[in-house]
Amino acid sequence: METHKTSLIVLLLIIIFAVIHSGGAALRAKAESIMGPRLWRLCFVLLSLPSATILISYFLAHRYDGIRLWNFQGSSAVFIIVWGLTAISFLFLYPATYNLLEIPSVLKPKVRIYGTGIMRITRHPQAFGQIIWCFAHTLWIGTSFTLITSIGLILHHLFAIWHGDRRLSKKFGEEFEKFKENTSIIPFKAIIEGRQEFKIDEFFRFSQLGILTAIGVLWWSHKYINIAVKTFNSSFLSEFFN
Repeated sequence: METHKTSLIVLLLIIIFAVIHSGGAALRAKAESIMGPRLWRLCFVLLSLPSATILISYFLAHRYDGIRLWNFQGSSAVFIIVWGLTAISFLFLYPATYNLLEIPSVLKPKVRIYGTGIMRITRHPQAFGQIIWCFAHTLWIGTSFTLITSIGLILHHLFAIWHGDRRLSKKFGEEFEKFKENTSIIPFKAIIEGRQEFKIDEFFRFSQLGILTAIGVLWWSHKYINIAVKTFNSSFLSEFFN
């Protein structure tokens, strides 16, 4: 498969992923009023998980496609930087401010405004977690395909920042405006400006152990990524996209 074609396909997959996630967020209020929050969450998960799985698998299968722009994989310093940034990205990406039991609808899903923990650093932690992850992996892999994928994902999350603020402002009104005044989009900006304070004790939670465990598992499982991707790619992706 030509390298330019794989880049176009991954951008298409990112668009599908973005439409499902941002579109689902936009439809949430209306959908919940019709089918209830639990059923809507299950429908959303059934759509979002496959789109994310296909996107991630396709990226892993073709991450070395295209032009090799740089190669730092022989540098132990870059290796440490990449894994350090990846660990930090998981601290942002991990939904520590949310109740995880709401994801499978064990508890009734509910939109809230959180003002503690990672939200003191940035009110859009998952967006910046994705940006950090993209930077780290593009630095390590160094191909044009990975760069294009990262640009696509970052653009989606920049849109999600605007879209998320718009939705919360519409739903919570004055409460969100007050929250907005005390937080920042750019990490640490509100803390530096004195509008917010950093409380380290809010990060010492049992859920953080899950993050460290996930990082350890990812570190261990990287050597099996090629085997898993080849299996998945040969059984589904190659037939679908060829």
